Amino acid sequence: MTFAELDHGVGALAAWLLAQGLSNGDRVASWIGKTRLACLVPLATARAGLVHVPVNPLLKRAQVAHILGDSGARLVLSGAARAATLEPGDLPFDCALIDENEPALAGQGPAASGHSPDDLAAILYTSGSTGRPKGVMLSHANMWLGAVSVAHYLGITPSDRTLCLLPFAFDYGQNQLLSSWNAGASVVPFDFLLARDVIRAIERHDVTILAGVPPLWVQLAELEWPPETAARLRALTNSGGKLPIPLIRRLRALFPSAALHSMYGLTEAFRSTTLDPALIDTHPESIGKAIPFAEILVVRPDGSEAEPGEAGELVHAGRLVAQGYWNDPERTAARFKPAPASSCYGGTAVWSGDTAVRDADGLLRFVGRDDAMIKTSGNRVSPSEIEDAAMASGVVAEACAFGVPDERLGAAIMLVVRGNTCAKGEILTQFLKSELPNFMQPRAILWRDTLPRNPNGKLDRVAIEAEFAA
Repeated sequence: MTFAELDHGVGALAAWLLAQGLSNGDRVASWIGKTRLACLVPLATARAGLVHVPVNPLLKRAQVAHILGDSGARLVLSGAARAATLEPGDLPFDCALIDENEPALAGQGPAASGHSPDDLAAILYTSGSTGRPKGVMLSHANMWLGAVSVAHYLGITPSDRTLCLLPFAFDYGQNQLLSSWNAGASVVPFDFLLARDVIRAIERHDVTILAGVPPLWVQLAELEWPPETAARLRALTNSGGKLPIPLIRRLRALFPSAALHSMYGLTEAFRSTTLDPALIDTHPESIGKAIPFAEILVVRPDGSEAEPGEAGELVHAGRLVAQGYWNDPERTAARFKPAPASSCYGGTAVWSGDTAVRDADGLLRFVGRDDAMIKTSGNRVSPSEIEDAAMASGVVAEACAFGVPDERLGAAIMLVVRGNTCAKGEILTQFLKSELPNFMQPRAILWRDTLPRNPNGKLDRVAIEAEFAA
């Protein structure tokens, strides 16, 4: 598509959406792969004054039903195979299910909109440390300035071609589209089965920019790359987890002419930091400094700024901060709070709950996450989602899920359960496979007759992890 065709397609899709009887602010969900429609929906919904709710195609019906119901979606676009997995009651009562081949992508449509930059444009669902996925509310300005920021620090030009491997429901994946287009570059949406397919796609489409998460980089680093193919890439970007130093060394050897950008971010603030690629060899453990439009502070429990070398909570302020969690004022108040007094931006900031240290040169180092999230294969997984699924199987009385370090995945999922007999293990395994996406599958399920408890009678998670994580 040319940019003119892109603009016309966005207008045509916006007009089609409005013709479905939708009103300003209505939520439109997309549960589709990396099709042309998937590329146009984020812009078309924004132009039409609607709110986009992208759903990861890897999710199963239980997660999808929660997202549709929680967001109050009025319309969901999906393929026939995925739609067939939904059961009665999964769709909100006033939500239309429409096949992805039906929307019009050509014809007349509204021109560029005049919506306020602070209007809600999208809700991106991300797992929380407890409960089901929560929806992060993004404004037009959040998405627009995020695209400008990334295009700037990556130095994207119209001659670049970005191979989009990451899901568009992932803020990192969606920004590949928007930042590339902001700079006038091309994108190649690509779903792959084998890591070797990526090499062929780079050759076929003359790709120059590649983004990934650590597990994907592990797979790609294990391949034998033709030198002429590796030399096509000028920029590699990583987020969604820490790159182990041996993997950094391997990538630098495979792609000596490519700038390797190590980044840190969270959906609630889009992205926070990036490390200057010139420093990756000497500071491989650093997550760098604040990206454009972001202000990053490291603060003590009392809200004052930590000294260089002193650990503190990473707080993100600025125009990239999201508007909070959809329909969840309690969790919004816990995470989105007034910026520290020393902030230049002020206003609302995201208090990440993550611990970081700033060195004397201003470079940040990520220390750890304070919540219970499991970061696996670039996804943030809530232990309770896995535990709820295990309990729903009918063969488990209690369950506790947690992550253990894994070189390839970042963290592997362990599931400890209490039941009458492990003879029912196959039933549980098959049930989890039917209910949860692949990245949520436990590496091991451990059966026990009893589980440790704390004085309140609840499962003692610290004791369980200490006993079974070894």
